[in-house]
Amino acid sequence: MNPLVSIIITYYKKKKFVKRTLKSVFNQNYKNYEIIFVYDDENLEDLTNIKILLSQFRNKKLIINKKNLGVAKSRNIAIKHSKGEYLAFIDADDIWKKNKLKIQIDFMIKFQSDFSFTSYAIINKLGRVLRLRQVSFDPNYESLSKTNIIGLSTVIVNKRLKNFIKFPRLKTQEDFALWLSLLKKGIKLNHVNKILSYWRQTENSLSSNTIDKLIDAFKIFYKYEKKNLLKALISVLVISYNKVIKSIS
Repeated sequence: MNPLVSIIITYYKKKKFVKRTLKSVFNQNYKNYEIIFVYDDENLEDLTNIKILLSQFRNKKLIINKKNLGVAKSRNIAIKHSKGEYLAFIDADDIWKKNKLKIQIDFMIKFQSDFSFTSYAIINKLGRVLRLRQVSFDPNYESLSKTNIIGLSTVIVNKRLKNFIKFPRLKTQEDFALWLSLLKKGIKLNHVNKILSYWRQTENSLSSNTIDKLIDAFKIFYKYEKKNLLKALISVLVISYNKVIKSIS
């Protein structure tokens, strides 16, 4: 019997893309999963559409936040409601290849991995591939703190780590902060060098907001990683430089 996978999706004003996201989940050739969908928008105008899209899934739970709580807190709420042996994350505008879950779950069982992530492609709002993000090694704390190679929508975690999986309250890069904290606890982050997901880059996406990302990067290194002011600023400069290099490569 294939283990149950809890697929966690948070939603905030992604109506243009969420249908394609959910279609990519529905088309998975790995079928033993539940969807934990968190509607994180005070405006309920998209809710009817979401309920229609979710009606195709047999095993799902829809959580409606009374106010916008942000992706970090919404994911943490979803995790508490999850029943799966594994937790998989996908943003509401990203896409999975149909064999994504199957390949990763098989990998994690075979190698007794508690955390896996994969290579991915970056696409634009029309779905055109802009560039690839190939991962070829398991990061340690030092390497990951210089450049975040882990895409949220590629990650699957064994629920054994549930007590360690709590996204910090940041507007952006909350996942990056979590990955660093897991490495500090001695948890191995295992890579699968296959492109199994598509990360969508849009003009107004949180991940594209440069100012917010710089501020939150500083918070990660100064507040969460406890670096002094100078070391935190240097860390922000290093990771920002590496991000620019990646974006033009």
